[in-house]
Amino acid sequence: MAKFGKKKKGTPGISTASLPDIVFMLLFFFMVTTVMRETSLKIQQPVLPKATEVKKLEKKSLVSYIYVGKAKDGSPGDLIQLNDRISKVSDVPAFIFEERRKRTQKDIPLMTTSIKADMDANVGTITDIKIELRDVNALKLNYSTRKGSALDNIKN
Repeated sequence: MAKFGKKKKGTPGISTASLPDIVFMLLFFFMVTTVMRETSLKIQQPVLPKATEVKKLEKKSLVSYIYVGKAKDGSPGDLIQLNDRISKVSDVPAFIFEERRKRTQKDIPLMTTSIKADMDANVGTITDIKIELRDVNALKLNYSTRKGSALDNIKN
């Protein structure tokens, strides 16, 4: 008599032939969509104040950033950084005109200027920047903050 083996009814193994394609597709996706920092800070990383009413900006591509903070070497006084260089308040109009020149005529009214000022920055410096912005009709202004209670900004 002949012995017959049982037929195994199981699911076949998962094919991994397409796995490298999927991995490279994900890698390519993340390489294309990742945005690198456009400016390197020459001032200390500003500690942003906290605010309760926080709203995200819609089109970040139309935002021009002005950084206000202390020098990395700890020297006294506030520094202003426009793009990748330390500047004076009087350089703000030229910065705005340069930013407008990079945009289309349709996008210019939608441009926003965002001030990223350190919590300990002098209010006089920020006021001087606002006056310069008003003089060149850059009236859409944003203050960058962190979400939280404004009472957290008060130092004991």
